[in-house]
Amino acid sequence: MTRNQYNKTITACFIGYIVQAVVNNFVPLLFLTFQRTYGIPLSRITMLVTVNFAVQLLVDILSVGFVDRIGYRASMVAAHAFCAIGLAALPLLPGLCPSPFQGILISVILYAMGGGLLEVLVSPVMEACPSDNKEKAMSMLHSFYCWGHVGVVALSTLFFQFFGITNWKLLAFVWAFIPLCNGIVFLKVPFGTLMEEGEKGLSVRELFSARLFFLLFIMMICAGASEQSVSQWASAFAEQGLGITKTAGDLAGPMAFAVLMGLSRAFYGKYGDRIHLDRFMISSSILCIVSYLCISLMPNPAVSLAACAVCGLSVGIMWPGTFSKASAALPKGGTAMFALLALGGDLGCAGGPALVGTVSSLFGDNLKMGILAGVIFPLLLLAGILCCRK
Repeated sequence: MTRNQYNKTITACFIGYIVQAVVNNFVPLLFLTFQRTYGIPLSRITMLVTVNFAVQLLVDILSVGFVDRIGYRASMVAAHAFCAIGLAALPLLPGLCPSPFQGILISVILYAMGGGLLEVLVSPVMEACPSDNKEKAMSMLHSFYCWGHVGVVALSTLFFQFFGITNWKLLAFVWAFIPLCNGIVFLKVPFGTLMEEGEKGLSVRELFSARLFFLLFIMMICAGASEQSVSQWASAFAEQGLGITKTAGDLAGPMAFAVLMGLSRAFYGKYGDRIHLDRFMISSSILCIVSYLCISLMPNPAVSLAACAVCGLSVGIMWPGTFSKASAALPKGGTAMFALLALGGDLGCAGGPALVGTVSSLFGDNLKMGILAGVIFPLLLLAGILCCRK
């Protein structure tokens, strides 16, 4: 099969990460709306973030046992179906369940199941497609998560501006249409293979017995936490912590974060063959540490907002860079490796925002203190990269 025949598969993978961006970033734009409309306290809203990534984490674990059995195509179609159903249920279930929070929670669980599968599947499906430079292709793939994030924030903000935040339920149906269509595409596109015929991927025990993989797993936890600790709270931080409007908060917070994160990944996706990956990751980790400190310690709101955006630039290479390092070091890692790395990333995505929310609550809902606590993650990631080099 020629490379051109895989172009549709690659495009569908790009859209798969846009779907992942929708399920991770649409609901956080509604945190304060849920608080005002349904009377849900901030501590319970924090639980929605934790449950989203915790369910994705559980799916990551379970996928090791069933993806190879049912096949990548069936798994990919199922992932998109769960995302579509969960997003479509979001406007319906709060009014049908005993409490609105229960309805939102069920919807989050449904689309998180799809999001967890996508996290496991999209990278290996892309890795199996013919490519001259796998590291560049992986970074470009992950940049589409950022462009999806930008699209979610920008289009949602425009929708809220023109039609009002009270009509958010209609927008949820619009976002559900994307996974519905992409799932149909995955029924037809060709799939490559990670292993030669007759070869078998490494087992979970074999992977964790390798010191390098264990270190990469810890790095994935820190990569997910470094990214989501700011990303998930950027809108609420800009609106509540800095006292600006929701529209300005969404544009200056999560959208600026996502644009710069996407530019970082697209830059490496284009010029990665000329840039040493380790040096790029080390520089990014240092920049991330500085941005966390500026967000939390600088008294000037404009500086804090700028630091939120710069944080997006700094975390761009962390997730795809760790994937690329693992793929190069353990070419026979197979489905188990990608599933466990996704598990590590989702552990970080759940733990990072949860830590920020918990610490913020302890200090009277002070998000600056929560984000200051989150600086531990880029610090650990930097240490992991330096250990990998040795």
